[in-house]
Amino acid sequence: MKVYRTDEIRNVVLLGHGGSGKTSLAEAMAYVSGATSRMGKIADGNTISDFDKEEQKREFSISTSLVPIEWEKAKINILDTPGHQDFSEDTYRTLMAADSAVMVIDGSKGVEAQTRKLFKVCVMRHIPIFTFINKMDRDANDTFDLLDEIEKELGIATCPINWPIGSGKKFRGVYDRNTEKILTFSDTQKGTKEGVIEEIPLSDSRADEIMDPEQKAQLLDEIELLDGASADFDQELVSKGKLTPVFFGSALTNFGVETFLEHFLKMTTSPLPRVSDIGEIDPMDDDFSAFVFKIQANMNKAHRDRIAFMRICSGKFDASQEVYHVQGDKKMRLLQPQQMMAESRHVVDEAYAGDIIGVFDPGIFSIGDTICAPGKKFAFEGIPTFAPEHFARVRQIDTMKRKQFVKGINQIAQEGAIQIFQEFNTGMEEIIVGVVGVLQFDVLKYRLENEYNVDIRLETLPYEHIRWIANKEEVKVDKIIGTSDMKKVTDLKGNPLLLFVNSWSVGMTEDRNPGLILTEFSK
Repeated sequence: MKVYRTDEIRNVVLLGHGGSGKTSLAEAMAYVSGATSRMGKIADGNTISDFDKEEQKREFSISTSLVPIEWEKAKINILDTPGHQDFSEDTYRTLMAADSAVMVIDGSKGVEAQTRKLFKVCVMRHIPIFTFINKMDRDANDTFDLLDEIEKELGIATCPINWPIGSGKKFRGVYDRNTEKILTFSDTQKGTKEGVIEEIPLSDSRADEIMDPEQKAQLLDEIELLDGASADFDQELVSKGKLTPVFFGSALTNFGVETFLEHFLKMTTSPLPRVSDIGEIDPMDDDFSAFVFKIQANMNKAHRDRIAFMRICSGKFDASQEVYHVQGDKKMRLLQPQQMMAESRHVVDEAYAGDIIGVFDPGIFSIGDTICAPGKKFAFEGIPTFAPEHFARVRQIDTMKRKQFVKGINQIAQEGAIQIFQEFNTGMEEIIVGVVGVLQFDVLKYRLENEYNVDIRLETLPYEHIRWIANKEEVKVDKIIGTSDMKKVTDLKGNPLLLFVNSWSVGMTEDRNPGLILTEFSK
């Protein structure tokens, strides 16, 4: 892949409830663009973005994958995120690296719980939000009901760019509102380009061969209603995240994906500025800067290394130049810079603002770290750490493997997949793991066994609430008077925290310790 300049780069995150078809859409986009020569399927365990054995076994994403594609002289970095709520923290972090989002909605289910949660984060970021209503080749809900649900549930105006003709066995294709042509659907292709789409003007007699008279009458009625009632397309409102262009299709059968890509490129802009503690950093600034939004170890068993994913925010990355790691307070060269394509990779010498690169991490980077040009010193806005809701004490079964156990659990924690704590004023003898969702315990067990050859025993703990001490410098932690269900712990960075079984104990502890400030989130 050639080196793309800032104005030629787009970063888009695919969001949606588990099972809505995000990975299938990423797969179809990669295939349509020519990045892959075949379309994999989740059920067959051969998609490019779900390359992890645990993902293939569960048939859903547990970690974000980067799938860059080339389309019409532009590079689109597709970030395929987990839809399962137990792995949503990875999705929230990835959103920080994106400049636009695609909400993938299952046409038969409409807006689901996880879509609502993720949408709220998008609104806070004020980025363009596109909607792809998927699985139209299966029986879907009424189209107007789907749009109404998006507007009422998510509070964003909709503008359908195309309109479906039927669904399920009666799905005949989509009507393009701009060209007034029908794009016909053929279920014969199943992931091949041949014989996919035929464009026919609605006024053409051939349109009557595709639709039965009832379908045509319904389509004409719906077009009239749409033209009179739906919001007009307004690029400014799209850019502000206040109007969502809506597309219909079927990712699994590769229908409607090419149309979506064509419109997406026209409706999005080059990378946006980033907020730092010295103000906004413009992508067109000459000085290099970037932040780490994801860390992943052992992605590829052939390499057995650790990769820090960086979003370049300004200037140009040059592999021969030194950079400054703000949190580590030292100059360095970024080692083995590479462009990622899911689990595969190739070395790069240069990259421009807006692009995403992976660099070798010897264990010095953390999620949210800022890297900038020597002589500069600022930090990008932090990436929140979400409060874990489930806790367990973790022990290795074979005491001779203590070294591998500590290394493995620390590396997985640095990726942000889990959070680890230790008893206040003790060492790593007792390790407590906190996770957002219980499935993360299964993934931890699997990874320690398969990547570090360590078997563990998990003992679940009753704690459900965690609080960081916001004014730790002003408080003597060992003097805090707590409740009987409270436990004092410290995190990886030595920050003191309090665990509680009951929510009311939080307020009671604050009342007993005047001046103590507790917070739910850490940055």
